Amino acid sequence: MDTQIKPFINRNALKYIAIVAMLIDHIGWTFVATNSVLGQVMHFVGRLTGPIMAYMLYEGYLHTRSVKKYALRLGIFALISWVPYSLHEFGSWPGPNLGVIWTLFLALLVLWMWDKAEFKKGTKVFLVVLACILSLFGDWPIFDILWPLLLFIHRDDPKTGWRKFTIVIIAEVALFAVMDILAGDYTGWLFQLGAFLVPPIIRFLYNGEPGSKNAFHKWFFYVFYPLHLLILFLLDVYVF
Repeated sequence: MDTQIKPFINRNALKYIAIVAMLIDHIGWTFVATNSVLGQVMHFVGRLTGPIMAYMLYEGYLHTRSVKKYALRLGIFALISWVPYSLHEFGSWPGPNLGVIWTLFLALLVLWMWDKAEFKKGTKVFLVVLACILSLFGDWPIFDILWPLLLFIHRDDPKTGWRKFTIVIIAEVALFAVMDILAGDYTGWLFQLGAFLVPPIIRFLYNGEPGSKNAFHKWFFYVFYPLHLLILFLLDVYVF
């Protein structure tokens, strides 16, 4: 009897898992104390978002019909999202951070450059480092640049790609742990461990299928991201 679980999550479902996790995470940041049990659980779930988005960008690059149009969409919505992200995170606009779409925009440019540009490897590495620095003005900086790039570079050797993907997650968790411990918070970083759920979800539950293709699935994240941030800001200021 075959008891192995067959992959059942398609690309659309994976995208909505990231969206729901992001919503839970942002509700937690807005209304729940970070070091409370509920806050830690909400942010643990929220750690699914960044790695899944990085993976979806990698998949998007492989399957898009036009990288130029894909990059244009990300660039436009990164600017649109800057206002609600600033309001939600900093209480005013302009804020010093543009949000996660900015980081994904840079990550797409990095993939495009690494794949198509006829540069020497040293030049490509320099541009990756530059993109990582620019990503500090976005959400999930550096990590959402490196994750899709590592997967792309090792796309013909998935085991190596996933191993390096996991190493980057370990580095992320360790970095936040060190930062929090140095600040005197010995438990607040624990929710970062949620990122470790992403590799097994994608490797064992994702079936690689795109799911139904329609405009709603294509545009939902672009609209939802700035809209939910604006709604949470308005609820926080004018209701709660």
